[in-house]
Amino acid sequence: MQRRPFFGHLAAGLTAAALFAAGCGTAQAAPPASAPLVVGLPGHDPAHPPAPYAPMGVSTDGSDQDAVQVGRLTPAQLPPPRPLAHRTGQAAQPHQAVRAAAQSCTPADFSSRSGAALAAYLESSTTDCVNTLFAVTGSAAHGVFQQSQVLPVAQAMQQLAAGYQGDDSSGIQQLVLFLRAAYYVQFNDAADVGSYDASVTSAATAAMDAFFANPHSQDVTAGNAPILGEAVTLTDSADTDAHYIGLYEHLYQSYNSSWDAVTGMDNAVYNANSALWRAVNNPAFVSAVTADPGVIKTLNGFVLGHLDLLGGDNTNMVSGAGQDLASYIQVPALRSTVQPLMIGMLNASKPAGPTAALWVAVAQQSADFDAANCATYGTCDLPTKLRAAALPISHTCSPTLTVSAESLDPTQLAAVCTSLTNEAAWFQKLVKATGPIPGQTITGENMVVFSSRQDYQVYAPAIFGIDTDNGGLTVTGEPSQAGNSSYSVMYQAPYATDFPADIWNLNHEFTHYLDAVYNTRGDFTAETAVPDVWWIEGIAEYTSYTYRGVPDTEALTDAPLHTYALSTLFQNTYENSDTTRTYPWGYLAVRYMWERHPDVMAAMLGHFRTGDYTGGYQVYNSLGTRDDADFASWLNGLSGSAAGTPKAAFTQTVTGLTAAFHDTSTETGGTAKITGWKWAFGDGATATSANPQHAYAKPGSYTVTLTVTDSSKQTATTSATVTVTGPVACTGADPRLLGQNCARTGQSAAAGGLDYFYLYLQAGTTTLKVTTSAGTGSAYLYYDPTTWATGTNHTAASTHSGTTQTLTVTNTTAGYRYVSLYGATAFSGVTVSTSY
Repeated sequence: MQRRPFFGHLAAGLTAAALFAAGCGTAQAAPPASAPLVVGLPGHDPAHPPAPYAPMGVSTDGSDQDAVQVGRLTPAQLPPPRPLAHRTGQAAQPHQAVRAAAQSCTPADFSSRSGAALAAYLESSTTDCVNTLFAVTGSAAHGVFQQSQVLPVAQAMQQLAAGYQGDDSSGIQQLVLFLRAAYYVQFNDAADVGSYDASVTSAATAAMDAFFANPHSQDVTAGNAPILGEAVTLTDSADTDAHYIGLYEHLYQSYNSSWDAVTGMDNAVYNANSALWRAVNNPAFVSAVTADPGVIKTLNGFVLGHLDLLGGDNTNMVSGAGQDLASYIQVPALRSTVQPLMIGMLNASKPAGPTAALWVAVAQQSADFDAANCATYGTCDLPTKLRAAALPISHTCSPTLTVSAESLDPTQLAAVCTSLTNEAAWFQKLVKATGPIPGQTITGENMVVFSSRQDYQVYAPAIFGIDTDNGGLTVTGEPSQAGNSSYSVMYQAPYATDFPADIWNLNHEFTHYLDAVYNTRGDFTAETAVPDVWWIEGIAEYTSYTYRGVPDTEALTDAPLHTYALSTLFQNTYENSDTTRTYPWGYLAVRYMWERHPDVMAAMLGHFRTGDYTGGYQVYNSLGTRDDADFASWLNGLSGSAAGTPKAAFTQTVTGLTAAFHDTSTETGGTAKITGWKWAFGDGATATSANPQHAYAKPGSYTVTLTVTDSSKQTATTSATVTVTGPVACTGADPRLLGQNCARTGQSAAAGGLDYFYLYLQAGTTTLKVTTSAGTGSAYLYYDPTTWATGTNHTAASTHSGTTQTLTVTNTTAGYRYVSLYGATAFSGVTVSTSY
């Protein structure tokens, strides 16, 4: 499995010197194997006084990479929760594949064009190409993003938006992404780019208004989803949150479960979540919400209406809405409105169990911004309260090693203790340390283990003050202070089968603690004053793999590519190295040096142990390019050991119009593993998870294709036909009459109107299931066993936003039953189905 950390997401207020990223990566059921490096992706600045956020950088699905953090983050530095594993992939855009091969992509390609020519070049480019522009600096940034370049792009977007057809066939997504990049680069490099005046905001707003006014911008399709998501983010990048409050409300009101099966649609809601979180620092937004707190009521309605999502893939959609609402408690003028709603959300959830994500998100905001009233919320001493709820297990491995866990059993605890105790002895022998560094105070290590990634995301920020958009984190503290200790926070994962007790990054995290005890004197700022990330991350990779006897398949696959010279790796910093250069190549550099030049390693560590990092750097930097040729030859001797042969295969289960797919692909030969999946469902939609579910719009047979990629970059493809069927039409002459296992289609009603149905159940029928689907608008479903069902006269109801509703009732006697659809908003094209 790959071990690739990702640390660009951490708070902008936390310097790179405060971060200690450690290797890990992706495996089955994990996020994409190679999240793009994000340069300076901002987090949250202090909420008092208000300060503008940097615009969002390159979009990312998050990461399961681990990191090490020196201190506790402030409340405002902790980002809103994001879904890391629940991703259905990217929409297929075959026209872009042609462009990628035909069109160059350098900053000069964009700075050398202007006006309509620049817009046309962007429209013919790809999103991958435009994403590279987020990293331009200096004169290149000025050439690409000066105001005279941005205005015609915004104007071109406005023109394309008027005729938008619901996909990227016109290239509009590249224009949206360019504008996002412009705001991002200008904010971070205004000295080079120059200032933007009000004309840029005006042009961008006109373009976004035109896009959101086009009905196709609301299409629930794989073609529209990524463009809608980027456009929602652009509203925040342009600092126009106050202008688009209605849009954010509309997204929350429009969401329903049918979105989950459409590639990327949920991202629009998550991006609205991010915008609403960040907008609390926007004075114009705060003034608008103070004057009309409708968005607060919308968030509250969304949370309380979607409690059923908690504990599932979209847990963070609900908890994030609750967190947004609760964050407005820091605005004095809104406190009387927000506080009772926070109490209501806390009462609707619990600090443990499936609703914990909501409870903790709201509780944390109360503790951060309304601590004086903690008794009102029931959140006093919140970290202690949550630690007792989430980490009930405390186990001592040795006087210097303890484990705090959510659900490890005695056998698993014993395995963890044995693995780490033996690793400590193995590591000390490797680095030839006679004992801990004198005067370095790290009294011990506490390994904190949550039972799932979800629980790690829910609890760790509130208990430990850490960011959790990663795969684990270690805090080494301040070794110069008496009583200082270290702790690592991580989680169990079903794909971490080569770690003890399936604890993701267990041995890698522990290596950082050992390195601080035996090798690196001082704090992290001192340690990273010189380019030594090849050692920091490389030794953690090398120890984790070598001690466990697990091959680093990514490093072995990369070795024959000769991507980096040894002398280049010696200059690694967190700023100049992406995840590939840092982790697999860090592993290769450390392994080579231990095998070929242990004397150099000993000399380097001799300096590191006294805190002389400049002297340690000089030991290996003075080698220059002396060993580059030998390193290249050594790499050739490593190649081939990971290569294998993947075979793609899958099974399918069909229920109505929905098909669930399960990957059964295998790998033969070598040590490589299946690490990537690309599904094409035959209707234009795609997915990149191992076991996706897809809802088809209409009955029929579709050719489904799965392409798998293994860790040695080999691919295999297979296809199969899936046949989905819709419900049988109800045949009764009365259009209100429902029958057994049938459906009525095309139902509609005005806002506030009712569409009535009835059916007769025979004796012996024990359960009745009624569902609604398809169509537009928002329709509530009501049921009554004795008379016409209405909003005030019913015994069961399903009242989610949108047109997807389900209710199941128990039947004990024969007789007529009554069902109705209520127009929460005007709705049309809705299908009502029965099953009994």
